[in-house]
Amino acid sequence: MKVLGLDTSTFTSGIAVVDDGKLLAEARHDASGQKSDLLVAIDDVCKRAGVAPLELDAIAVGAGPGSFTGLRIGMATAKGIAFASGKPLWAVSSLAALAHGHPGFVVAVLDARKSEVYAGCYLDGALVGSERVLPPSNVAAWVAELAAARPVAYVGDMLAPEVTTPSGAAVAWLALAGNRVDVVTEAAPSYIRKAEAEVMYPDGVPGALPRRDP
Repeated sequence: MKVLGLDTSTFTSGIAVVDDGKLLAEARHDASGQKSDLLVAIDDVCKRAGVAPLELDAIAVGAGPGSFTGLRIGMATAKGIAFASGKPLWAVSSLAALAHGHPGFVVAVLDARKSEVYAGCYLDGALVGSERVLPPSNVAAWVAELAAARPVAYVGDMLAPEVTTPSGAAVAWLALAGNRVDVVTEAAPSYIRKAEAEVMYPDGVPGALPRRDP
């Protein structure tokens, strides 16, 4: 089963095409600049994998948490490819993808800006507790409570010995191992925390049109 895996939760997007357990092609795409073109990068990976978009069996996307803008772009792109090719869209946690393939007790940590981090604890790939956003200074106590004296390894772009970000291959393999539910019509990014506008204007943005009930 050929799957396109995509994660845009950080400034370094992960893109890959896998065929079940085999990696056909992958790339890391710098999405921080204004000239970055995600679709061009995806097309290049598909070409190197020797797989046309219509030959894909599914698309898998990292749903976050992570960069709000990055997640919206990634989700919209993944949905567009799924709709255009008529293939299912599977969504997985970007933190789970970051921890994928690491045995034992692993803490996946990504920069959430505003002096906070997104973090999730995993034991042999299974989520322990819940993913959350918190100050870096609070991570150690939280992890110690969940780890219960187990050895702990950190992965990610914060608090880890080496900077890593979710790979497209990990997203695809995690989705293949999951329940494979097609979310193409209802998929939405997992932000964990509220957007800046929601925090600043809890009653709605001043001057915006009022919401209409369906």
